[in-house]
Amino acid sequence: MTTYPVERLMGRLAIPTITTMLITAFYNMADTFFVGQLHNTSATGAVGVVFSFMAIIQACGFFFGQGSGNAISRLLGQEKTDEAQRLASIGFFSALLTGGLIMALGLAFLTPLARLLGSTDTILPYAKDYLRIILFGAPYMTSSLVLNNQLRFQGNAFYGMLGMGAGAVLNVALDPVFIFVLDMGVSGAALATALSQFIGFCILLFCCTRGDNLRIRLRLFRPRLADYGVILRGGLPTLCRQGLSSASTICLNYMAGAFGGDPAIAAMSIATRVMHLAFSAVIGFGQGFQPVCGFNFGAGLYSRVKRAFHFCARVSTVILTAAAIAGAVFAPQLVGLFSSDPAVIPIGALSLRLMCVGLPFMGWYTSGNMMLQTIGKVGRASFLSMSRQGIFFIPLVLGLPLLFMLTRGAIDPLLGVQLAQPLADVTSFIVSVPMTVGVLRTFGEDTPSTINE
Repeated sequence: MTTYPVERLMGRLAIPTITTMLITAFYNMADTFFVGQLHNTSATGAVGVVFSFMAIIQACGFFFGQGSGNAISRLLGQEKTDEAQRLASIGFFSALLTGGLIMALGLAFLTPLARLLGSTDTILPYAKDYLRIILFGAPYMTSSLVLNNQLRFQGNAFYGMLGMGAGAVLNVALDPVFIFVLDMGVSGAALATALSQFIGFCILLFCCTRGDNLRIRLRLFRPRLADYGVILRGGLPTLCRQGLSSASTICLNYMAGAFGGDPAIAAMSIATRVMHLAFSAVIGFGQGFQPVCGFNFGAGLYSRVKRAFHFCARVSTVILTAAAIAGAVFAPQLVGLFSSDPAVIPIGALSLRLMCVGLPFMGWYTSGNMMLQTIGKVGRASFLSMSRQGIFFIPLVLGLPLLFMLTRGAIDPLLGVQLAQPLADVTSFIVSVPMTVGVLRTFGEDTPSTINE
C-alpha cells in the first residue's frame, strides 16, 4: 500500500470496488426494471418512493462502515492491528443494532412512514407492501455495508465484491420468479431484495474469517464514547451525504407528484436510477482510492496521497463524461427499458438529459470529498457531502417550480424539478475546487518515520 506504484495500485483496488458499486446499483435497478414490466405506473412509483427510505438504511451502514473503515486504514498504516480489529467489531455490531431499531420503528409506523416518503393515494398500497418486507432486511443491509467497507479499507475489496455480487445475482434471478411466477407483484420484488441481502450478509461475514482480514468478535464489542467519536469523524460526511440523498429524494417525489402526478414520480425515479448507475462506477473508483489515501496519509507519505488524488479525479471525469454522452443520446431508450407508459418516457428522457449536463463535474467533486473524509477533515468533507443533495439541491427542487409558477404557464413548473439536479451538481463542483486545492497545498514533505511512532 505504501510502495507499489500508485496508479497500478489504485487500478487493482478499484476493479472490485467498481464492480461492487455497480452491483449495488443493479440491486436497486433490478426491482425498478421488473416491477416496470407489470405496466403499472403506480407500482413503479412505489419502488422509487421506498428507494428514499432504503437510502436511509444505507446511510446508517455507510456511516458505521466508512467511520470505522477510515480509522482502520490509518491504524493499519501505523501497524496498530489489535486496535483496528476492536474498532471493526464495534462498527459491525453497532450497525446491526441500528438496523434492528430501524426495522422495529418502521413496522410500527408503516403507513405514516409511507406517506412521509411521498406516496400519493394511488401509490400508497404498493409502497406499504414493498416497504414492509424491505424493513425486515434492514439489519442485514446496514451490517453488510459495514463489512464491505471494512474489507475495502483493509485493501481486500475482492472479498466485499464476492458478497455483494452473490446477493445481486440472486436478486436478479429471484425477482422474475417472485413477481411473475409466484404472482407476488411488488411484494415479490421486495422479498427478492431482502432475501438477497441476507445471503450477501452471510457471505461477507464468512469472508471476514479468511486470510489476513480483521476478525469480527463479539467479545470486542465494548464501545467507549471515544470510539464513537472516531466513527463519527470518519463517517459523518457519508451520513450527511446519504441522509440528505434520502431527504432530497423525498422532496423530489413530493414536487414531481405535485406537478406531474404518478407518471412524473415514476419518470424521475427511473432517471435517477440510471444516473446512479453511471455515478456508481466513479464512487467505486473513488473507494479504490480511499485505502491508498488512508494508508499513505497515516504513514506520512503525502506525495503519494496527492498523486493518487489527481489520478482519481482525472479518471473519474473521463468516465462520467463518456456516461453523460451516452445517457444524453440514448435517454428515451434507457427510460423505455423501465416503463412503456407514454406519459412517463418523455418526462424521464428530458430529466435524464438534463442530469447528464452536470455529470462530468462530479469527478473532481467526488474525489475531493473522499480525500477530505479519509484524511479526517471532517468539517470540509461534511460540508461538501451536504452541498450536492442538501444545501443546493433541496432549495432548488422546492424553489424553482414555485418560481416557474409565477410565469403563469410560460414555463412548466415540472421543468424546475428537472433542472434542480444539474444545477446542484455544477454549483457543488464550483465550491469543491477551492476547498480541495486548499487542503492539498497544506501537505508538507513526506515523513515516513511516523509509521513507527
